[in-house]
Amino acid sequence: MDITVNSKQMDVGDSLRSHSEDNLNDTVSKYFDRAIDASVTFSKATHDFFGVEITVHAGRGLTVHGHGEAADAYAAFDQALDRVAKQLRRYKRKLVNHHQKTDEESSPASYSILATPEVEEIAEEDNPAIIAEMAHNIVTLSVSEAVMRLDLGNLPVVMFKNGSHGGLNVVYRRSDGNVGWIDPASAEA
Repeated sequence: MDITVNSKQMDVGDSLRSHSEDNLNDTVSKYFDRAIDASVTFSKATHDFFGVEITVHAGRGLTVHGHGEAADAYAAFDQALDRVAKQLRRYKRKLVNHHQKTDEESSPASYSILATPEVEEIAEEDNPAIIAEMAHNIVTLSVSEAVMRLDLGNLPVVMFKNGSHGGLNVVYRRSDGNVGWIDPASAEA
């Protein structure tokens, strides 16, 4: 993660700069492993107080801000960092909503193709064997929640039940870096 430490009307020493970079990197990496960038701005808020603004760009469309004010620059930074950590924790919790009812979720069938001598021979001829071993619950989400789950979970694809019409949808990461959305219900119309 690229961290920029700036100051307004004051000088930031090496100790404060390294304290800011280390603590911010540790806090953000606790919730998001691939955050893009962050900026920390120290300023003299009033005669006796320091102000700190922290902005973290954690992913596509996810920007978190925190502000702190204290008589000590370290305390002001820690106060702003606590606010950023609280927001990141809330965004991370949105990925797994524990309050959804179980009747909104359905569990798909689990399929397994076991390796038999015929399958092994086919696999050796550059045709991969298909093995589905895990059952997953399909959760009811909006499209934006599914894209957020895709980004924050660093997943290649998310299948979900669309909250607006109840049909199965898929969002996936395209090779060009954009997000694709498959909605069979809209194709039928």
